[in-house]
Amino acid sequence: MAGVNPILAGLACRCPNCGEGPLFDGFLRIAPRCEACGFDLKKADTGDGPSVFVILIGGFFVCFLALFTEVTFHPPVWVHLVLWLPLSVVVCLGLLRPFKGVLIALQFHHKAQQAGDD
Repeated sequence: MAGVNPILAGLACRCPNCGEGPLFDGFLRIAPRCEACGFDLKKADTGDGPSVFVILIGGFFVCFLALFTEVTFHPPVWVHLVLWLPLSVVVCLGLLRPFKGVLIALQFHHKAQQAGDD
């Protein structure tokens, strides 16, 4: 289907071909085939791309909140540890799956190939 928006399909963690079948088989494991259209997803490989984006975006968000809290309220160090370490984990894990889905969908949309493959 040509009408599938890769960004929306990726954010919804759906097949980049039909936009309906699940993209993942588990938390981050890519399904071998789409259940809805049979599209082969085995070649999908995002490498470290999603992790880099998640670290940069999540880190900016959490660091901004931590600095704002420090400047505004001057809490003790243990409050920072209790607040920002768990929030960092939650934000990064929450963003990782949709970002990986978007990168996979964009790979298929732009027909990206691994270097050296013919």
